[in-house]
Parts: sequence; C-alpha cells; structure tokens
Amino acid sequence: MGFASGTTVVRRDVFRDRVWSAQALRVVQDTDEALVAACRPGAEATAPTTWIASRLTGDETLRKRALSDLAGGEWQLGPYAWRSTVLLLWNPPAAHFSVNAFYDPADGHRLDRWYVNFQRPLNRTPIGFDTFDLLLDLVVAPDLSRWQWKDTDEYAQGRRLGVVSDADHRAVEAARAQALAMIEEAAGPFPADAPWRAWRSDPVWPTPVLPADALTAVWGY
Repeated sequence: MGFASGTTVVRRDVFRDRVWSAQALRVVQDTDEALVAACRPGAEATAPTTWIASRLTGDETLRKRALSDLAGGEWQLGPYAWRSTVLLLWNPPAAHFSVNAFYDPADGHRLDRWYVNFQRPLNRTPIGFDTFDLLLDLVVAPDLSRWQWKDTDEYAQGRRLGVVSDADHRAVEAARAQALAMIEEAAGPFPADAPWRAWRSDPVWPTPVLPADALTAVWGY
C-alpha cells in the first residue's frame, strides 16, 4: 500500500549503510507512476556539517571536502531546514532519477525551474524512502525550452573517489537518455496539462518534522 496524501515521509540518502542526509516531506500523491512529495521553507532536515557550511557560505572547498568526507566515511550530521523555495519531488519507482520542481513562494508559487536529480532507485521504508544522490543534475527551464547539466565536476570527483561506482555510472548514462527523452516528449511530469505546472502546496499542512528514528534505522538499502 502507498502513503496517504498529507502523510509525513522522510527522503534519506544512505551510503554504505549510513544516513548521509534526511529530509522531511509531505506526500502529495502516491501512484504506480510516481511517489510525489513536497515541502516548504522550514521543513526539517539533517545533513553533513561540511555540506551545511558550504551551503551557508558558498565555499566550494567545503563542498569538495564534504564529498571527500563521504568517501572516507568521516561525516558528522547537523540540523538543517529547507530554505527559499517550495519543493516538489516526482519520484518514479524504478528510475535512476527524480524530477524536482522548484516554486517561488514569494511570487504566487511561480514555477521557477525543473531539476532532474540522478540517484539510485527508491527503496521504500516504514518512514518514507531511501535513495542515494549520484551527484549529477540537469536544470530545465519551466517551459522546457532549454536545459543544462550541473555539477559535472562533482560527479567526476565522485567517480575518482569511488562514491559513484562503475555500475552507478552505467545506470546514470542510461538515465541521462531517459530523462532527455522525457523532456523532449513532454512526458512524465512535463505535459502542458500536467497538474505540476500550476501546483500549490496545501496551506493547512503543518511543516513536516523528522521522526525520532530518522537517523538510526537502516532497512537494507
């Protein structure tokens, strides 16, 4: 059975049986096509302290250090909260990517951009789902008229460090083609009549918080 609309779920990145990050979300809908979840600014999260520092300061050396910490298994987690945008995640069940939509809450929930996040397929858990971010991203204009690759340097570093395995790399190469075809065909979440272009977060939903066991239990991802 899927998650009911409005349920709190946790998206976690798990690497070598340890939680790398966790994000509290609200389920929008859960169907055979995709698990769709969302959050607004203030939603609880946890992330490596070096990554948090890089986000707050814009220091690229800290971002690279965070990846080295990941490879060496030396990271420490700290509290974080989602910032600035309303986030919607469209997660197909077996794909090596998700499609994220970012909306500007200060401008009537205007769709600011699409963002294809390459990752390992979802593993559902009692509290949500686990995956692992494979570092490469594709940023897409709201009207699908243009796109550009993002974090190719980080992906290359992840390959060198062994964070992205050869099997991961092969899967990402196939997923690149799948994602581009979806964009070019305006399929998946992208059709002009799809609800996600004009989607609004439900104002009655409270800000999601992380459950007590969000960081402790690993269900075999």
